[in-house]
Amino acid sequence: MKSWNELYEACMSCRNCPLCETRHNVVFGEGAQNAEVMFIGEGPGEQEDLTGRPFVGRGGKFLDEMLAMIELDRSKIFIGNMVKCRPPGNRDPLAAEQEACIGYLRNQVALIRPKIIVCLGRIAAMKLIKEDFKITREHGQWFEKAGVQMTALYHPAALLRDPRKRPETFADLKALQAKIREICDHTY
Repeated sequence: MKSWNELYEACMSCRNCPLCETRHNVVFGEGAQNAEVMFIGEGPGEQEDLTGRPFVGRGGKFLDEMLAMIELDRSKIFIGNMVKCRPPGNRDPLAAEQEACIGYLRNQVALIRPKIIVCLGRIAAMKLIKEDFKITREHGQWFEKAGVQMTALYHPAALLRDPRKRPETFADLKALQAKIREICDHTY
């Protein structure tokens, strides 16, 4: 396992898959290195690629609103993605791209040691929770893996496209807030 700085440097210079050819910036992720809660998306979008920061575009602004609803501050959590470089045209990351990058995320999780991982969207949930994860059926449900509580929410971009999913997401957020209050020590 690499140290935080070693991992950051390895990520910044990564050439493990073709996404390195089209990226502007590697999006390593950001937040507290001792976060009890990690939010993991599938991959950076255009604004994230341009800034090198996760969830800063329209979906990121909506994620900030979601976090505010449950009194979560970005500085107390860690936000990242499964792949650290933007797939062209914001397509889903290919299996080979996910595999080329998953070691970085695993190393981040091992260093941070979160109590809760929140997958943002179906792709992250299928990779991190279970291969046959069905976001429409299983969002908001809790799973335990290696002592970590895991759940998935609809991706903020999906909620922008389909506002009808927002009431159930609000219920999922309130359940997340309750779980954080139950098992976390310094998130609130």
